[in-house]
Parts: sequence; C-alpha cells; structure tokens
Amino acid sequence: MPRFNRLFHRRTASRQWTSLAIAALLGLGVPAASYGQETALSVPMAPGLDADPDLAYADLVDLSLAANMVAVAQVRKAVRLKPEEAPGLPAGRARLYIEARTETLLVREEINESIRFLADVPLDARGKPIKLNKVRVLVLAHAVPGRLDQLQLVAPDAMLIATPAREATLRAILTETARPDAPPAITSLREALHVNGNLAGEGETQLFLGTATGAPVSISVLRRPGQLTTWGVSFTEIVDSAARPPLPASLAWYRLACGLPRRLPERANISATLLDRRIAAEDYAQVLADLGPCTRKRPHPE
Repeated sequence: MPRFNRLFHRRTASRQWTSLAIAALLGLGVPAASYGQETALSVPMAPGLDADPDLAYADLVDLSLAANMVAVAQVRKAVRLKPEEAPGLPAGRARLYIEARTETLLVREEINESIRFLADVPLDARGKPIKLNKVRVLVLAHAVPGRLDQLQLVAPDAMLIATPAREATLRAILTETARPDAPPAITSLREALHVNGNLAGEGETQLFLGTATGAPVSISVLRRPGQLTTWGVSFTEIVDSAARPPLPASLAWYRLACGLPRRLPERANISATLLDRRIAAEDYAQVLADLGPCTRKRPHPE
C-alpha cells in the first residue's frame, strides 16, 4: 500500500475511534453545575494557593469531597465538541473530549493508565480554548463502572491545570479527609447556651453543632474580665474550654467557615435571660468574624 494511503487510513481510523469514544462519553452526560456563582492537627493550605486567581481552598475541598478518583495526568489529546454535542454549555466556555495519561493516583480507584473524559474550559479572548497538549492536570472524577478508561468529572470544570500550590494543597486535603477522625460536615447549630461566671464580665458560651455523621462538635467561647474573648472547637465528646480555633484553610476551618449559618438561629439560643441570649449571639458573631468568609472563586450552587 502506498505511504499516502497508509497515512490516510491511519488518520481515518484515529478519527473514527475518537468519534466513538466521544459518543460513549456523551452517553454519560456531564454533571449538573451552576455557573452563576482535633483542631491543631489540621493541615494548613500550601503556600501560594492564596494567590491563585481561579481557585480558593474551599473550591478544592468542594471538589475533593465529591470525588472517588483523583489523579495527576498529562493531556495527550483535546478535541473541541460541536455545539450540538455540548448541551447546557454556558457562553464563554468550550466542552472538550480529553485523552490523558495517568501519572499519579492521589485517590485510588482501579482505572487504566490511559483515561478519557469530557471537561469544560474557558475560552480566551479569541474564542479559543487554551492549548492543553502535554499539560499536567489534576482530575477529580468518578470512575465509570465497567469502563476502566472512562471517567466522569465531579463538575464540568473539575479538570484543573496542575500547579505546585494546587497539587500540594490537594494532597493535604486528601490526607485529612481520609483520616477516620476527619472533621464531619456541619448540618446545623443545635443549641447555644451562655452561662455567667462568678465575676462581673466573666462567662462561657457553648455552641453544640449537628453533623452529617452524628459525631459531636462543640465550640466554647470564653469571656474573662480585662481579656480578649477567646474560643475553640472540639471534635470529641468532651466540651473542652482549652480548645483552640482551627488553623486557617484546614479541613476543620472549612467545615466551620463554610458550614455554620451566618446568624445564630433564635430557636437554637436557649440561654436563660434576654441578656444571656444577646451575649450568646455576640459570641457567635465573634466566632464567624474570626473564621472569616468561606471564600470561593468558582461558582458553587447554594
């Protein structure tokens, strides 16, 4: 067979294989997403992520908690899908068919070295997706049952360009979430109780939190005459007045900053007097202020 014909047939076969792979992944659909928008042991965020223009610590935790397969991979092929193949794609983005080679599995799930998935990426000023060939990426996904080569991202944008700060922070998050005593998700503020001490201006507010696992979590806020108000969180049965606040950008911080209600619910404030209820509300506001906002840089459905 002449060399030209061999190349033609090889390229045709490659295009046909890519089309079949895209069709298989399209059958999975893309995940729904909105584009509108003890404590001392917690592992802090790796240096550098605070300067990331596209991701905050909370974004990485959101994606990590949803994934059962996390990998570092190198993109080998990126094909832009046609508009009719990308339903629900927002303006300013392209949906790509990605083929990549797995370098490292950060959360183990049985998959092939070669993986395929669909990902949404932003367009540049020319309306083109960024060049991804040979780029290292972080992939947060679900494995497709029975298909070791196919993945479904936990969110359309859950393929992230790998940077040292992102990778180090992601590894720290995965280490924390894998621990049996990892801080659980906060589901409610069940009770808030302020009790006065023996001295004027002395007192303690205890906050008891509901969690997704039923594990106990409590916050103690201490007031002492002539001293700054202090507080700490305990993830054990013991209500510990010596507990400390969580480290910034740690899993414990994320659970509180991103899980606590923005105001103390009236029904949860069981302090005895009107003054005690007011102090409990002030102490709760102090906890929120010290934690700071749950900053996210990617849209997050509320």
